[in-house]
Amino acid sequence: MGPHKRGEKRRKERDLVKMEKAEDSAELGEPSEDSTEAMARGKKGRTEEQKKYIGAHVSIAGGIWKAVEASVDMGGHSFGLFLGSQRTWQRPALDQTAAVKFQQACTQHGFDPKQILPHGSYLMNCGSPKEDVFAKSQAMLVDELGRCSVLGLTQFNFHPGASMGSSKEQCFERIAQAINHAHQQVPAVCTVLENMSGQGSTVGGQFNELKSIIDHVRDKTRVGVCLDTCHAFAAGYEISSEGGVKSVLDEFDQVVGLHYLRAVHLNDSKGKLGCHLDRHEDIGRGKIGISAFRNIVNEPRLDNIPLILETPGRPGFEYAEQIKLLYSLCED
Repeated sequence: MGPHKRGEKRRKERDLVKMEKAEDSAELGEPSEDSTEAMARGKKGRTEEQKKYIGAHVSIAGGIWKAVEASVDMGGHSFGLFLGSQRTWQRPALDQTAAVKFQQACTQHGFDPKQILPHGSYLMNCGSPKEDVFAKSQAMLVDELGRCSVLGLTQFNFHPGASMGSSKEQCFERIAQAINHAHQQVPAVCTVLENMSGQGSTVGGQFNELKSIIDHVRDKTRVGVCLDTCHAFAAGYEISSEGGVKSVLDEFDQVVGLHYLRAVHLNDSKGKLGCHLDRHEDIGRGKIGISAFRNIVNEPRLDNIPLILETPGRPGFEYAEQIKLLYSLCED
């Protein structure tokens, strides 16, 4: 075995030890050395200079401002959230008092709007060829951007959609049509497309598909991309190998452009490379592996954007422990 391979093996072993220490300390109720450092970083305040903004998708149960408190409690420096119920097309208007409390909580705890990424309803399919589904999806996109505006948020993430029997090009055009319409109705908020796993007739699994949608958007200053690590891996982008993260980001830059990258969803994958299954796993416990996430949190091109967990969690290794682990892997 050459010196490079031996060095890589030792690094992987160190990463696994850190992950096991993070889980063991959580079970014992005692913070590990790395966890203590990560917790201290989480309490310093979120307005000071730093590079990596790691957080998780949090609940709005009890009031939308509770999302901010939940993120603080788990040591997050960014967070994702839904802006309403995921079960219905029709939702009550956002309560103004709740919106004020949300903004006050963000200010109090030092969360910049650019580190907060709301997630769209799974009901939406802006690429649907069915007129009623498209109309409801477009209206919901307008509603979601309006909620962002009221909350003082600057960007909104959603799944592009599925072609459902129509051509991909027609699907791209419909998605962009919905985005252009929403931009006309609501100013300023950036629409952020999420890459997909390539499951079924969903679009956005390949970088060139995201680029095709963006090409049809009129105001390109108001469109971006959130890269989901599980989705990318399931779609066939090899981020788990040595140099894989760098290579995939290079390809994204060539095809789409890094200036469009607004956020990353940090998820390991239950499925293997190219499986096209959207099955999230806890960090370091899936087919992607801990070394890739070590490379992600040390990649300079991912500085200053939200890095948000959407993992299932397990006893002793919930979001708080996974955030601590990821910060412990940061080398500077």
